[in-house]
Amino acid sequence: MLRKVKSWFGKKTPIVHVVRLEGVIASGRSLSQNLNAKSLEGILKKAFVKKVDAVALAINCPGGSPVQSALISSRIRQLAVEFNLPVLAFCEDVAASGGYWLACSADEIYADENSIVGSIGVIAATFGFPKALTKLGVERRVHTAGLSKSTNDPFKPEKPEDVKKLKVILEDMHASFQNIVRSRRGAKLKGKDSELFSGAYWTGIRAKELGLVDGTGHLVPTLKQRFGDKVEIKEIKETKGFGARWLGIGSRHDLATDFAESALTKIEERSLWARFGL
Repeated sequence: MLRKVKSWFGKKTPIVHVVRLEGVIASGRSLSQNLNAKSLEGILKKAFVKKVDAVALAINCPGGSPVQSALISSRIRQLAVEFNLPVLAFCEDVAASGGYWLACSADEIYADENSIVGSIGVIAATFGFPKALTKLGVERRVHTAGLSKSTNDPFKPEKPEDVKKLKVILEDMHASFQNIVRSRRGAKLKGKDSELFSGAYWTGIRAKELGLVDGTGHLVPTLKQRFGDKVEIKEIKETKGFGARWLGIGSRHDLATDFAESALTKIEERSLWARFGL
């Protein structure tokens, strides 16, 4: 039976807290607001409280760090169990890769018919500059203790043994991702493993056919259908000081360095969104 709480007027009004998970999942510093366990802890604590009937996740995320994806997802599940609250995920433009990992922390997943969903895979992308230093007349000196310490050095030619080691790591991460999806979606999954876990992604309609989402629908109408027209839908936001709001970050000791790092991070973030045509 749906739990109710009393409003100031004595009427029983269901309440749903909304947590917006929008952006790239990353623990690194950036002038934009990344999604990570640390940045979301305060919001999640505010969202999961006894007075509410459910928590909804509004997801618009192209993925990012597997570790942070796991930490966020695990924290959501811990709070859901602690407060005995159902969690519903709503995929917006994209819930892919780590974004879909976050969606799997919900008990039910909904998407727009045109949402991009899936990409259950792991990718490692970088650049190689083995000839750049020579052309610039720069001599690079690297000394290590340990045969594998300079694995995948971008200023050295790529080595087959380095690629082999990297692929082992990626396969381990991929297996972890698959286990999460299987444990959360279970018998709902309808596609073959070779298709579901290939790293491919689909529209919301096709994702429903594959069992990756439970249905197509949007946050507000779905919540009203579930909890009634009088449901109180409240988005939870974290309050920040003026400086943090202006910069999107905490205190910094070297703004010039931070802005330079942020520019590179922005390029990486842009490439993640661009994979899905966004």
